[in-house]
Amino acid sequence: MDIDTKIDMIESGTLEIISHDELKEKLQKESPVAYIGYEPSGKVHLGHAITIKKMIDLQKAGFKVKILLADLHAYLNGKGTLEEIKEISDYMQKCFLAFGLTKETEFILGSSFQTDKDYTLKVYELALSTTLTRARRSMAQITRDKEDHKVAEVIYPIMQVIDMLFLDTDVAVGGMEQRKIHMLARENLPKMGTSSPVIIHTPLLHGTDGGEKMSSSKENFIAIDDAPEVITKKIKNSFCPAGEVEGNPIIEIAKHFIYDNKDTLIIERPPKFGGNLELSYDELLKLYNDGKLHPLDLKNAVANDLIKILEPVRDYFKNEN
Repeated sequence: MDIDTKIDMIESGTLEIISHDELKEKLQKESPVAYIGYEPSGKVHLGHAITIKKMIDLQKAGFKVKILLADLHAYLNGKGTLEEIKEISDYMQKCFLAFGLTKETEFILGSSFQTDKDYTLKVYELALSTTLTRARRSMAQITRDKEDHKVAEVIYPIMQVIDMLFLDTDVAVGGMEQRKIHMLARENLPKMGTSSPVIIHTPLLHGTDGGEKMSSSKENFIAIDDAPEVITKKIKNSFCPAGEVEGNPIIEIAKHFIYDNKDTLIIERPPKFGGNLELSYDELLKLYNDGKLHPLDLKNAVANDLIKILEPVRDYFKNEN
């Protein structure tokens, strides 16, 4: 695969890359490193899957993929005891492998290096040059639903920047809520003797309730290991306003998971309601936007395809047991 083909694959489905020229340079390295961090909390859902799909692309492009299972970050963010978080970390690793990351993926528990002396000193070093306002602003999108803010919230982004230093990061991936932390890293890591990582941002998936972000804590998610009947029920009950495309989670699921794998979606309908349809993504948007496709027909089609797409994950866990 040549560099241009790799770049096209990496760019597909992203919101922004900072910067494209730097990405090309990174691809010319012998073994570049792509990193993403996840707080181990709750179920692995479709929101996670969007970023994992991008890590799979980077793996195919020749990157060594490092997945940080950020147990201490989760602890600082009030996601449970360290014992509970460790159990979820093990589950997340299995989910990511089941979804398609290769066995060469390096899974790293944050606490395996984040209490080392050298790491702690680097955290202190960055803390000295980071204003309280900047640190809080970096966390604004991540902790926006909290009313009683903790000191831990300003430690969190500083640790995340130092994670990139210690994991030899060439490319950092995340949703747009991570943007301010990523920019903090790009600004400060060169001052600490290393190059800035390329930043890749992927879309955030709306919750099944229409909320701004799919989240296990809000119970507005579809887990990648959900049973078929659970997927069907969750999609049937999802927010899907007739004639509205923007912010519609069912449209988003179709875009990111179904049309990513094939060109058309089959809508099965009785003859008295117009019969079956085979729609490209653009045709789907137009028909739905014009009010000519019923939300339930769209939901049924998306549920059927999503169940098939996630079958390998369910099989993986069946074989585990």
